[in-house]
Amino acid sequence: MLRPRNHSRRRGHAIVEVSLMAPWIFFLCVGALDFGFYSYAAICTENAARVAVQQTSIDANSAASSATACTYALGEMKSLPNMNGVTTCQASAGSISSSQPLAVVATLVNPGADGTLASSVTVTYQTTQMIAIPGLMASNFTLVRTAQMRLREQ
Repeated sequence: MLRPRNHSRRRGHAIVEVSLMAPWIFFLCVGALDFGFYSYAAICTENAARVAVQQTSIDANSAASSATACTYALGEMKSLPNMNGVTTCQASAGSISSSQPLAVVATLVNPGADGTLASSVTVTYQTTQMIAIPGLMASNFTLVRTAQMRLREQ
């Protein structure tokens, strides 16, 4: 049986097209993984600030307790890859590093947003680079989230 002449010229087109598109598909998948990690890190940082401010807003004595805020923030951030073995928080955002990627600062705000005493917690987290793509993405990002809550006892 003879094949039509046009069919023989079309052989191999799929392999050529896939080989040309493979690098773009690879970078798309890597980018999706990186975006997912950075989104998860942002959510964890927001949750850490929220949980820490809930615990420090009990009364005026605990409102400025960065140690209490740090304890609860560490509990929320423990699932991130560069938080293994981290047991303390830095006192200011300017001192975070790859070995200490978390800074938690709690302050008493007088007056708060509604005119009453409030507790404010700022959590600063420095991400790690998941998959290196030179020239396309920064090596790491610094995420800063602040939560403020009125004191329960005044």
